[in-house]
Amino acid sequence: MAVHGDMLAGGPIDLVVRGAAVFTAVAGAPTLASGGIAVSDGRIVAVGTDAELAGLAARAGRVIDADGAILMPGLINAHCHAACTQHRGLVENLSLEPWLQAVWEVEQHYVTPETTYLGALIGLSELLLSGVTTVMDMFWLCEPTAEAAVDLGIRISTGSWFFDGPGMCGIRPEEWIGRAEAFFERYDGHELVIPGTFPHASYTVGPDNLKAAFALAERHDGRFSTHAAETRAEQRIITERYGASVIRHMERTGLLSERTVLAHCVHLDDGEIDLLAKSGTTVAHNPVSNLKLGSGVARIPDLVAAGVTVALGTDSCISGNDIDMWLSMRLAALLPKGVHEDPTLIRPAEVVAMATRNGAAALGLGDRLGTLEAGKIADFILVSSRAAHAVPIYDLATHLVYAAGKGDVTDVFVAGRQVVKDRRITTIDLAPRLDAMRELGAKIATRTPL
Repeated sequence: MAVHGDMLAGGPIDLVVRGAAVFTAVAGAPTLASGGIAVSDGRIVAVGTDAELAGLAARAGRVIDADGAILMPGLINAHCHAACTQHRGLVENLSLEPWLQAVWEVEQHYVTPETTYLGALIGLSELLLSGVTTVMDMFWLCEPTAEAAVDLGIRISTGSWFFDGPGMCGIRPEEWIGRAEAFFERYDGHELVIPGTFPHASYTVGPDNLKAAFALAERHDGRFSTHAAETRAEQRIITERYGASVIRHMERTGLLSERTVLAHCVHLDDGEIDLLAKSGTTVAHNPVSNLKLGSGVARIPDLVAAGVTVALGTDSCISGNDIDMWLSMRLAALLPKGVHEDPTLIRPAEVVAMATRNGAAALGLGDRLGTLEAGKIADFILVSSRAAHAVPIYDLATHLVYAAGKGDVTDVFVAGRQVVKDRRITTIDLAPRLDAMRELGAKIATRTPL
């Protein structure tokens, strides 16, 4: 049994989960047929078999018998726009560039602090109910999004958006830096909110503002994330404008680093992949959005082979309609096999790693999140194995990637706090928020002013 600190010597135990099939997501670690974890003060203090945990369970404040469910780390969504729930299904059957113009035309009339909070609350609830315990999120207004995350109890990395033109939320370009500074100050050291800077993309944010956003993230030791190389049109625009491909332009601008998370990276050449690998830049792979917008299929096997850290994201529910990390996992595993006609590419355990420990590394939290290990923060989920599609299970990673789904998630814990119990959120009353979103959706559909 792996134990942290002096817990075996009589320290307080808040919670023990036992009787689960344990998938720790630790590289190369075996699974446990029947075991669990012990939690104290929001951290995992022991991981072991039921027999090994028996002494801790005897003095725990609470014991959960998992009844054979799969115990695993919470999923980490490395790229999302949660507040976009207010426009779910509104713009369809367009490629990225005209799709963005259609979305932005609507957003400029309906993005307010109030609608952002509501949209984020709905979107983050959707994530939480599906087993996501941490999300990297960008939207026009980060402040209401962060407030929604705190109210729900989900962990979030977010921060000021940067955009050179007139923002869809009424914020002028010269205001972004001040807002970003204020956000860093407000959430410095916060338990759930990890501040960063989030410029939209290199085709909507010029080099000077990109550098300013990166410098701010660097000064505060925060994350820097942006969209990159999502479409062929984007590559053409940047090459014509700056005389270099997207990733080369970002490298010349000084944006590639271990703190950088680039969403998409669908259209890359070998040289760009090499630049990402050498700089330690993380790629957030969003297969659902890339397929739905017709953007293409990212070169994930080549990125992995080059040593690039690949995390997983959902993108928004306008470009994916739901924000389902389980679907992202399944497509991340299946697409390379079909595209390359090679079933050996991308094994299930690699995909679960993308959705857990790689996501933690992307956020700079690999020493605290992403695996079930003694000493780490107790972000974990229970996934039911009591369904027709869950018997038999010969390999946990294979089941999680190819058979399990968001509807199987029954219980979710963030820092040891239960935020989903028996498939219901414990921290807020979701029903009136759903009613409010239906009312907002009716106004957006008819273009009725707020």
